[in-house]
Amino acid sequence: MRIAFLTAPEGVEQVELTDPWEAVTAAGDTPRLISTASGTVQGFHHLDKGDTFPVDQEVKDASVEEYDALVLPGGVANPDALRMDADAVAFVKAFFAAGKPVAAICHAPWTLVEADVLTGRTLTSWPSLRTDITNAGGTWVDEQVKVCTGGPNTLVTSRKPDDLKAFCETFTAEFAKSAR
Repeated sequence: MRIAFLTAPEGVEQVELTDPWEAVTAAGDTPRLISTASGTVQGFHHLDKGDTFPVDQEVKDASVEEYDALVLPGGVANPDALRMDADAVAFVKAFFAAGKPVAAICHAPWTLVEADVLTGRTLTSWPSLRTDITNAGGTWVDEQVKVCTGGPNTLVTSRKPDDLKAFCETFTAEFAKSAR
């Protein structure tokens, strides 16, 4: 499977990119880094700069048909920037329209709010997104990982970096189910 990882050029929580990336690779799938700009993505350890990662494709040139699933890493600035980019929002929305699985952690559901894909969905996130998710028609729960199949696709969400082990195990299993 080819898995798209969508991030902004700056602000992605590094561990929320690298741990899921490693989980996808360990599952035998192919991760690809998609961003709103070419070059590199700057990872962060909360507020401190981390490593940089090469972008494989700009979102304006990406098509949902090229990918089997989507991962949205968090960080506060990352999804805030993505939700302001029309190409990024359209790319996310296209995964839901195509019925392909999506996984999002921490603040990443902000992009889902902007894509208007949460009506009738149950998900978790960083607690400060609760009101945004509820206002967007979703139901927020405080769980380590939440799988929602009540919609056009499977949506896997988690709250924070401490949940990464469960998040990675769950979304890779769900993605594998969709490939059957």
